[in-house]
Amino acid sequence: MNYAEMKSKIAAGQGFIAALDQSGGSTPKALAGYGIEAGAWSNDEEMFGLIHAMRARIIRSAAFTGEKVIGAILFERTMDGDVDGTPVPAALIAKGVVPFIKIDKGLEDEANGVQLMKPMPTLDALLARSKALGVFGTKERSVINSANREGIAAVVAQQFEVGRQVLSHGMMPIIEPEVNIKSETRAKCDAILLEETLKHLDTLAEGEEVMLKLSLPVVPGTFDPLVAHPRVLRVVALSGGYKRPEACVELAKNNGIIASFSRALLEDLRAQMSDAEFDASLGAAIDEIHRGSTVKTA
Repeated sequence: MNYAEMKSKIAAGQGFIAALDQSGGSTPKALAGYGIEAGAWSNDEEMFGLIHAMRARIIRSAAFTGEKVIGAILFERTMDGDVDGTPVPAALIAKGVVPFIKIDKGLEDEANGVQLMKPMPTLDALLARSKALGVFGTKERSVINSANREGIAAVVAQQFEVGRQVLSHGMMPIIEPEVNIKSETRAKCDAILLEETLKHLDTLAEGEEVMLKLSLPVVPGTFDPLVAHPRVLRVVALSGGYKRPEACVELAKNNGIIASFSRALLEDLRAQMSDAEFDASLGAAIDEIHRGSTVKTA
């Protein structure tokens, strides 16, 4: 797939985007969920080797194809690795899956009810390297914890600033201002986020497009104006801590939004499974998330 073919698949594909981008501090938790406890490694290299083996097993699986999984978001180390000797981005493309790369370097401490992204001084180099490997787009995450307009405005402004940097490299940014689903002011957060995002979308030039990765809204349909916006290629949703059945029910209530799940995709997989068990479990998860992405109840 070339860039135009990948863009067409993401824009119109009847499927969802897998998030295989747990990194740094979230890796031990991801491995524990996979049935590998902390004593199984003695240093970071061994830890990252174990998580890479899990991701390679997913990508290698017969259940993981571009028919239902139209894209996958990678951690930088995963992008730089291989699956049976093939660079991971190329292995994904060979299966009809469009590769993305997680570019943020984590979050600042909370201020004004939000957590901004930490500085990314080497972003241009990462973008150039990613594009050379055939990666289509990027993903960058901030977190909104409370309905503070000043804080939410700062999150969205920073997201679009980085998004423009990504666009300048000929890549597609996924802008991810995550609303904490445990926030006591979650519905108000959704409303402010919608207003601020629309403001910035309207500043994009003719022909410029971004993607959005959002928490599932309290009120179904809240983000319909973003789904319909001419500067938005696709809106995807994170599971945000919901278990897969609940996440898929909430997803199905929102027309035009597809999944980009991480934990909800991987929650039933275990390292101890046989290949047949692993493929069956992964296939069942993919089918359920695919239904929530494509069969709507709204």
